[in-house]
Amino acid sequence: MSSVEEFRTEVRSWLRAHLTGEFAALKGRGGPGREHEAFAERLAWERHMAAHGWTCLGWPVEHGGRGASIEEQIAFHEEYALADAPARVNHIGEQLLGPTLIAHGTEQQKRRFLPPIRAVEELWCQGYSEPDAGSDLANVRTRAALHDGEWVVDGQKTWTSLAHEAQWCFVVARTEPGSRRHAGLSYLLVPMDQPGVEVRPIVQLTGTSEFNEVFFDGARTDAAHVVGAPGDGWNIAMATLGYERGVSTLGQQVGFRRELEALAELARTNGAIADPLIRDRLVQAWIGLETMRATALRPAAPSVAKLYWARWHRDLGELAMDVCGAPSLLAAGAHGDPYDLDDRQRLFLFSRADTIYAGSDEIQRNLIAERILGLPKEVRA
Repeated sequence: MSSVEEFRTEVRSWLRAHLTGEFAALKGRGGPGREHEAFAERLAWERHMAAHGWTCLGWPVEHGGRGASIEEQIAFHEEYALADAPARVNHIGEQLLGPTLIAHGTEQQKRRFLPPIRAVEELWCQGYSEPDAGSDLANVRTRAALHDGEWVVDGQKTWTSLAHEAQWCFVVARTEPGSRRHAGLSYLLVPMDQPGVEVRPIVQLTGTSEFNEVFFDGARTDAAHVVGAPGDGWNIAMATLGYERGVSTLGQQVGFRRELEALAELARTNGAIADPLIRDRLVQAWIGLETMRATALRPAAPSVAKLYWARWHRDLGELAMDVCGAPSLLAAGAHGDPYDLDDRQRLFLFSRADTIYAGSDEIQRNLIAERILGLPKEVRA
C-alpha cells in the first residue's frame, strides 16, 4: 500500500470513529446556501478536528500543519466529503489567509495569527468586493490612512461571506490618495469586534443570509497589520485568490457527484428518465464531472477551473428543476415555513450565484484571454 493510500485509510478511519455521538447529527449539514445550519455545533466539530491534528494539513510543520503532500490533501478532502462530514466553518482562515501569511507575512504576523487559525479559535472573512468593485476588484474605494500608529479604515464591502461570524477580516483598501486601479492598494488585517465596524446580513434567494454588507467608519487596526508592503495589496490579494481555488475543490466535486447521483435516481423514480433529452443531459453532466476531476488533478489556470465548475453546477440546478417538473415550482412548507425549500430547489436557486461570486464568468474569460492566451486587453474608458 502506498503512503497516500495509508494516509487515506487513516483519514477514513478517524472520520468513522469521530463522526459519532454528539457529532453524528452534523452529517450533511452546512455548505453553500446552508451555512446557517448548526453553525455552533460545526464550529465545535472543527475545533475537535484541530485538537486531533486534522486542520491545516498542507501548512508546513513549523507553522502547525502536517506538511501534507498535494496527493494527501486531495485524499483528505475526498474522504471528508465521502463521509458526508459537515461543511467547514474555517475555510477562509485555513485555506486563504493562512497560506497567504505563510508566503508573504512577517514573522510577527505568523506568530500572532496562524496558531488561532489552526486551532479554529479565530474566524476570518474576506473584504474584497464593494458595490462598485465586485469582479472589477481594482476599482476599490475603501480607503485607509495611518494615524498615531494605526490604520484608520473607511468604506464599504459587500457579499462578505460569514462576516457576521468572523472575528477578523482581511481588507483590500486604497492607502495612497490619488492612486488608481491596481496601484496604491494595501492588504490589511482588521478586527471585526469594534465600534467602527457594522455588519448587515443580505437575504438571498434561498431565504438565508450567509453574505453580508460590511461598513467601516473609522475602524482601526495596528500599523503592523499590513501584509506585504503598503501599496502592494494587489499582488497579495491575487496570491490569496490562487489559494482559494486549491485542492479543496476536489472535495467540492464529491458533493457535486452526490447531487448528480441523487438527481439521476429521482429521474428513474418519477419517470423523467423516459425523456431522451433528460437522459442526454444527465449523461452530459456525468461527462462534465469527469472532465472537471481530470482538470483538477493536473496543473491548470485557476480561472479555467472556476469558469468550468461554476457553469456546470448552475446547469445542474436547471436540470434538477426539469427532472422534478411542475412540483419544483412549489415550496414544500413541510416544517410550517411557507418558503421551505427542498435540496433541489436550493441547488437551483443558490447555484445562480456560482457564475458570479469568487470572480464572475466575464472576468474569468478576460483573465484567460489576456493572461493565458496573450490577447489584447479589453478596451476601458
